[in-house]
Amino acid sequence: MESPNHTDLDPSIFFLLGIPGLEQFHMWLSLPVCCLGTATIVGNITILVVVATEPTLHRPVYLFLCMLSTIDLAASFSTVPKLLAILWCGAGHISASACLTQMFFIHAFCMMESTVLLAMAFDRYVAICHPLRYSTILTDTIIARIGVVAMMRGSLLMLPCPFLIGRLSFCQSHVIPHTYCEHMAVVKLACGDTRPNRVYGLTAALLVIGVDLFCIGLSYALIAQAVFRLSSQEARSKALGTCGSHVCVILISYTPALFSFFTHRFGHHVPLHIHILLANVYLLFPPALNPVVYGVKTREIRERVAKVFQWGQGTRLKISK
Repeated sequence: MESPNHTDLDPSIFFLLGIPGLEQFHMWLSLPVCCLGTATIVGNITILVVVATEPTLHRPVYLFLCMLSTIDLAASFSTVPKLLAILWCGAGHISASACLTQMFFIHAFCMMESTVLLAMAFDRYVAICHPLRYSTILTDTIIARIGVVAMMRGSLLMLPCPFLIGRLSFCQSHVIPHTYCEHMAVVKLACGDTRPNRVYGLTAALLVIGVDLFCIGLSYALIAQAVFRLSSQEARSKALGTCGSHVCVILISYTPALFSFFTHRFGHHVPLHIHILLANVYLLFPPALNPVVYGVKTREIRERVAKVFQWGQGTRLKISK
């Protein structure tokens, strides 16, 4: 494993330590990381190809799913290659500019994903509570604007962070006890007053997680109210069934995010490696599991994927003959 000692002499270089206390397990930990990274690429590309090639899936709910898959792929490429380099050969050296760039994109993509999940909750609200106006409310123009808003929101909220960190001096260690350039992990290494960084980081997280979860909860409260007004049990089950995939994705995305957020700020007695493992679960699991959830629970996607495999098997049989 490479030594991080010389990073103390070079202010332009940081060293990502990986998972302190579990260095002897780094090679083993790389196995689930590889599996999750592969699942992320295969699953999300499958979703994008299926939706793009099937005209019947060119509907708002699936267009939002494509946005989610694109963000998940981009977030994975921002973290997994460097994470594997650290776990495989201890290649944790990263320039200050690359560290700030990684920090910006990781957190910006997480904020974009939260915005898209909120948009998907709005989609389910309109579909169930205002079905006759669904096509007039969620037009292609509105969907495109929502995509632009998601990008702008994540980018603008994260834009001040690299500049706030750039004003700090790192007069002590440049060794980051983490697997990626997480905002607070970098801020803790700085000398001087870091309160503006801490306040801004907390404010941005609350503006995204707090506001989005409140709005998602409000959407589902209105959905539940509308569903329980239905007289038919079959109609209730069908209406709730259309929300199942989205609810699963919300739980997969926000549960590790909230655990990581609260343990980082209030779990002062929680071991450092638990903090880092939770942070990695938050980044690795949702992108890998989101396409699986939609593939399993959404009949249209499941049938289209099955058709692709059947076509591939038929082609191989023809070639063999």
